[in-house]
Amino acid sequence: MKANKEINKRRTFAIISHPDAGKTTLTEKLLLFGGAIQVAGAVKSNKIKKTATSDFMDIERQRGISVATSVMAFEYKGVYINLLDTPGHKDFSEDTYRTLSAVDSVILVIDCVNGVEEQTEKLMNVCRMRDTPVIIFINKLDREGRDPFDLLDELEEKLEIRVRPLSWPIEMGDRFKGVYKLYDHSINLFNANKQRIEQDVVSIDDLADDRLEEIIGKKDANQLREDVELIEGVYDEFDKEPYRAGKLAPVFFGSALNNFGVQEMLDNFIEIAPEPQGRMTDSRMVEPEEGKFSGFVFKIHANIDPRHRDRIAFLRVCSGEFERNKFYHHVRLEKRLRFSNPATFMAARKNIVETAYPGDVVGLYDSGNFKIGDTLTEGEKLQFIGIPSFSPEIFKLLVNQDPMKTKQLEKGIRQLTDEGVAQLFRQEQLGNQKIIGAVGELQFDVIRYRLEHEYKAACRFEPMNFYKACWLASEDEEALKAFVRRKAKNIAVDKEGRPVYLAQSAWMLQNEQTNYPDVKFHTTSEFKETVTNGY
Repeated sequence: MKANKEINKRRTFAIISHPDAGKTTLTEKLLLFGGAIQVAGAVKSNKIKKTATSDFMDIERQRGISVATSVMAFEYKGVYINLLDTPGHKDFSEDTYRTLSAVDSVILVIDCVNGVEEQTEKLMNVCRMRDTPVIIFINKLDREGRDPFDLLDELEEKLEIRVRPLSWPIEMGDRFKGVYKLYDHSINLFNANKQRIEQDVVSIDDLADDRLEEIIGKKDANQLREDVELIEGVYDEFDKEPYRAGKLAPVFFGSALNNFGVQEMLDNFIEIAPEPQGRMTDSRMVEPEEGKFSGFVFKIHANIDPRHRDRIAFLRVCSGEFERNKFYHHVRLEKRLRFSNPATFMAARKNIVETAYPGDVVGLYDSGNFKIGDTLTEGEKLQFIGIPSFSPEIFKLLVNQDPMKTKQLEKGIRQLTDEGVAQLFRQEQLGNQKIIGAVGELQFDVIRYRLEHEYKAACRFEPMNFYKACWLASEDEEALKAFVRRKAKNIAVDKEGRPVYLAQSAWMLQNEQTNYPDVKFHTTSEFKETVTNGY
């Protein structure tokens, strides 16, 4: 069956890391090996002479960080790969979380100098919640870093996952000579002066072979023999099943900036990473082999091309076959939509697609029909779950600085919050003032910048003294209405019109929970709705 064949040759994954671990550089080198691009965005020197392919927003290019998930597709050795490059900055962790709902596995990048960092642990917590298979790439071996065994211990301890090295570094920093590939007993030699994608591989069937001293020197040969003996004695043999169950992480070493160690990982990735997996809905599990199409929107991005002011909804195909110009059912709106120009992406470059299969990520041109989490089907009423909004950590009042551009500001803030850049709450009983909730300060900078440059609207933000946003629900509709009336100054509605309580402190939230036991306070927007949550 054609559909099953297409499913089996697809791999959909995200690259995640702490900021500055080399995630975007690794993304580009994977694209280089896949033949999708010919020139990397960053050069070896400290000066960035060309911007990264996957960072297409002006603010990303100016600041040198990724603040939006980029979606890219390429083919490698007959496998069709959907790669999602996520923001590394902690202020955009919610965008990363949503992206992880759309992939079947991840590659986690670790800086060999800094090891496991705070954001790494948070991202891994999300992977553990979903039992997402993880491959670990320890990067920057051309720099002086931590002892590899110490890094492995730290990975197991802090990330709470068993590891198994599949490649092993021979020295590091200025002395870095290459990696020994434990899975096929060969050595890939490193040459710091090579910027082309080349292989310099020597097969060593037996580490006792005298040629090893000739290749890497007696001291390093003896050290490698000791290291490999310890690895084989301490770590279990690699097994694909615990990896796919999210319990075991294979580890590779290399230097993404120098195109080194990346191909070994990519070759193993296409062999062991899972093909598209089933997805849970509010009513049943949807399997990729099902005949009828279904999919969900996990990201929305406006103005990918500022010249055309386009708005793209990124849809993960979950089952069946998506076809261009075919009508599909928008479950939330209960309306039929068809798409004449569905696209796949290479960062900002788009290609029109006729068909897409489970695992594929398709960009749908959107005139305002979609919100994050929306489901498309061939008629079945179901809703994919696992894409909630979380309570923000910082709240600020949005103030319009140019009344002549009120419409532009309204449109801009609506579209940006539809994208998930931040959350929008309206206090209708207090003059319909708009409160923006975000995880970090950088999100407000991005909103201000994009409103000014993409919508020609000027604004400022005033801090608000709120601790947490809680979505309200109750089995007693009158009790909920009474609470909303009494606490009007702390009540807002989210973009869906659902009531939200803005608590000013942890003590006040606890106090309200005690005083109003019939009202439920939820810190995520996705909860079991056996109770009313409307006015």
